[in-house]
Amino acid sequence: MLNYLWAGMILAGIIFGAFNGKMQDITNAALDSSKEAVTLCITMIGVMAFWTGIMEIASRAGIIQMASDKMRPLIRFLFPNLPEKHKAVEHICTNFIANFLGLGWAATPAGLKAMEELGKLEEERRNKKIYGLAREKGVAGNEMCTFLIINISSLQLIPVNVIAYRSQYGSADPAGIIGAGIVATAVSTGVAVVFCKMMDTRKKNAANQKNFL
Repeated sequence: MLNYLWAGMILAGIIFGAFNGKMQDITNAALDSSKEAVTLCITMIGVMAFWTGIMEIASRAGIIQMASDKMRPLIRFLFPNLPEKHKAVEHICTNFIANFLGLGWAATPAGLKAMEELGKLEEERRNKKIYGLAREKGVAGNEMCTFLIINISSLQLIPVNVIAYRSQYGSADPAGIIGAGIVATAVSTGVAVVFCKMMDTRKKNAANQKNFL
């Protein structure tokens, strides 16, 4: 659907420019934008490679594991039904840490691995017939939904990617976004946590009512 929207906007712009004698401007804008896109991609590849490398070094040095241990209370609060030493825990912590630093690209691999492990957990629960925790096949479990929502809301302490974008486009104060970014993402993450807890409580109450009847 998004492809159709973009294609429609491009086509509408070309038709509008043709009727107003602006085809030369459209051609120049397309060429300039292509050049700018390549330059921006090179800049962001450098930023991504640097911070992804930092995350890998931190992981091999045991820093990620130390941070994961410190985050255990937070993980237990957010995922009360997740086994304490489950494989997904480390991936979730890595994803959260990367998001705290504003490294959405570096957070993606850990997020995919976390979802994969959480999916396996759901399958194990279904096989063991733990129906109080498992969902129907093909339906995401509570932990998967909670992780996805919090990952999307993404609390960011240092929005590295946004700072890089602002620097690339000549901002006088690229890091000036930090304060506003912390407030905005803290609010979005807080709302996400409250929503997840409300839905989890609602599901438990429905299950208890069903068992009572």
